Amino acid sequence: MNKLIFIVLLITIPFSHSYARENVINVVIIGSHPDDADKQAGGTALEFLKRGHNVVFVSLTNGDAGHQIQGGEMLAQRRLSEAQEAGSRFGVEYIVLDNPDGKLQPAIEIREEIIRIIRKFKADVVIGHRPNAMHPDRRNSAILLQDAAYMVIVPNVVPDVPPLEENPLFLYFEDNFKKPNSFQPDIVVDITDSFEQKIYGMAAHESQFFEWQPWIAKTLEEVPSGKQKRLEWLAGISKSQLTEEKRIQLIKWYGKEKAEKVKNTESFEICEYGKRPDDKEVRRLFPMLK
Repeated sequence: MNKLIFIVLLITIPFSHSYARENVINVVIIGSHPDDADKQAGGTALEFLKRGHNVVFVSLTNGDAGHQIQGGEMLAQRRLSEAQEAGSRFGVEYIVLDNPDGKLQPAIEIREEIIRIIRKFKADVVIGHRPNAMHPDRRNSAILLQDAAYMVIVPNVVPDVPPLEENPLFLYFEDNFKKPNSFQPDIVVDITDSFEQKIYGMAAHESQFFEWQPWIAKTLEEVPSGKQKRLEWLAGISKSQLTEEKRIQLIKWYGKEKAEKVKNTESFEICEYGKRPDDKEVRRLFPMLK
């Protein structure tokens, strides 16, 4: 593998920023834990940012349970700090809600906070988990997004924030669960040129990618020391698998010649809630698909 070169994007997106700009796509990426948005859609976020569009990352929990040694407030503060650093590396605002890790419920109060975020950022695209997941937080975060999908346009729901004029496009992250239904890669984004920057951003979550997740996978002894070696190791375990389904979609969106050169991708399934776009609308909302 070639030596990785990482450049921090000098892009800041304050919460008060006006998102109602013509021809600018606003993307809200919502994970259940700090690091989910980065891992599942970080490359796509960078592809949007490079084209002048807006992206925000959201974690619905504070991550205070996801570690083999640390926990509680100390871990929550560490994970918040890591998320803020990741936000700087990606060039996005990273919002971490203070809901306990492992205890997320599809409560109305959390749904309303999601609606507020989607409205305040005037989202055109919202990406999150499918309901198929081993972790209850991910299953419940999917329910929360589905329940918010229609309500973002209803004026009398969360009336303290003006409703959106139309539903955003809601998308699911990729996962490997097969029952009751498998993930369908409707939109496959080429992140080859953004992959190294994505890895650099992900690596800010040290407690996750170099401690907790390897411990769970019983591969902790494989994690190298040294920043550069860790980046290379993380890149090696984060490469996407180009299935035949994905190749078909790559050809559809990019053409055969470019599709053959793609090395890394991120894939998304169109949710039945929210906007139901035709191919022309998908290309408008994902201007990198060309």
